[in-house]
Amino acid sequence: METIALHPLYIGSEWIDTKAHDPVRLPYDGSTVAEVPHGDESTVERAVEAARKGAREMASLANFERADLLLRIAELIRRDAAEFAHLICSETGKPIREARVEVERSPQTLIAAAHEARQLRGEVVPVDFSPGGKGRMAMTVREPIGVIGAITPFNFPLNLALHKVAPAFASGNTVVHKPAERTPLSALRLARTIDEAGAPKGAYNVITGDGPELAGAMLRHPDIAMMTFTGSVKVGSEIRAKAGLKRVLLEMGNNSAVIVERDGDLETAVKRTVQGSFAHSGQVCISVQRAFVHESVADTFIAGLQTEISKLRLGHPYEESTDISSLIDEAAAIRVESWIREAMEVGAELIRGGKRRYATIEPTILANVPAARISCEEVFGPVLAVYRYKDLNDAIQRVNNTQYGLQAGIFTNNIEHGFRSARQLQMGGVLINDVPMFRLDHMPYGGAKHSGLGREGPRYAIEEMTEPKLICWKA
Repeated sequence: METIALHPLYIGSEWIDTKAHDPVRLPYDGSTVAEVPHGDESTVERAVEAARKGAREMASLANFERADLLLRIAELIRRDAAEFAHLICSETGKPIREARVEVERSPQTLIAAAHEARQLRGEVVPVDFSPGGKGRMAMTVREPIGVIGAITPFNFPLNLALHKVAPAFASGNTVVHKPAERTPLSALRLARTIDEAGAPKGAYNVITGDGPELAGAMLRHPDIAMMTFTGSVKVGSEIRAKAGLKRVLLEMGNNSAVIVERDGDLETAVKRTVQGSFAHSGQVCISVQRAFVHESVADTFIAGLQTEISKLRLGHPYEESTDISSLIDEAAAIRVESWIREAMEVGAELIRGGKRRYATIEPTILANVPAARISCEEVFGPVLAVYRYKDLNDAIQRVNNTQYGLQAGIFTNNIEHGFRSARQLQMGGVLINDVPMFRLDHMPYGGAKHSGLGREGPRYAIEEMTEPKLICWKA
């Protein structure tokens, strides 16, 4: 019988076990790949206390010392890239090639944060703007706020964790991290890396267990200064409602759309839409879920989609040839399957796919979807709804007809149409001649409407995680 590895918690630079354990399962077939401790409110208390004690040392580090720490972590992740990729593949079910891409991106997040750490600064305040300021000088400095509570999702368990941890470290804060219940292994492995890199005691603390219980304890704890969360609108709204005077940084849901104009590069639009819709089985906040295509090129676009999708191979995530594997679990696949069925029942045309096998859903194209959840909510699965339009203004209005506003894209060779769309689309980001799934880790990333509050990307997250202090003196 195969021995299942236990991955202990990391609190105050110590490895901690608990009496109860939770299994971590490979989403593709439900097999158990590891076990992790089941923490509770006392675990949160212990982690926050460790982070509170460590905050003084983190705050005392010079900018270059924080930067050097982040760069050491980046180099260790590069060294252990194969191990990280295997863990990501095992806990998320994303194909191994996609897992490697996530690992390759992660050092870039750390490097960007290290760069910002070295140039963390305030500004000179011109106090002699008014007569009362004569003979005085003033400046601001940015100071860490203390303990950051981080809650991360299952889809990018390493890189999205680093989008919380790296800016926190760069700005001199400490972190209590609760990874998603289904994908804790990358965070626990990251703890080993951070420990090896020589982070101060208590700088990074990882707790696992029941999500609502641990998150509730973090929200109630008076020593956590800020909550940074990536996940659903439902949970994010609850965090904001219960956070009190804590700062919150929320990256929540989306229903991403791309517009394809008649003069756009159709071949590129097809290929990028397939990539943007079906990578990681559509389980990305900025996956393309809706495509609004000018009626004059819609048939060609749909035919091109079918050709590109036919090249994708469904299979086990460990296999090098696999392009599409499972969703995070069977329950998620059953939900997506029901949404597809619901859309068809109200008149949507099934162009391709729609079948489920355990936790895997075939890449699915629907056309002319009327009012249904797929048209206005976040499916978080491999489903693309294609709509025809005549007028660009109508397409923009239909893209905006959602509670979400994270990112959108448009393919056009008309520069006026591109920038007019960018200004009128109610989104945190607009990609001209690309799909909304494009993201670089140093870019500002966040949404309008119900897609979130604040911005990620190391430079922008650091602004959220620091407090400007005014220093004024009489010369």
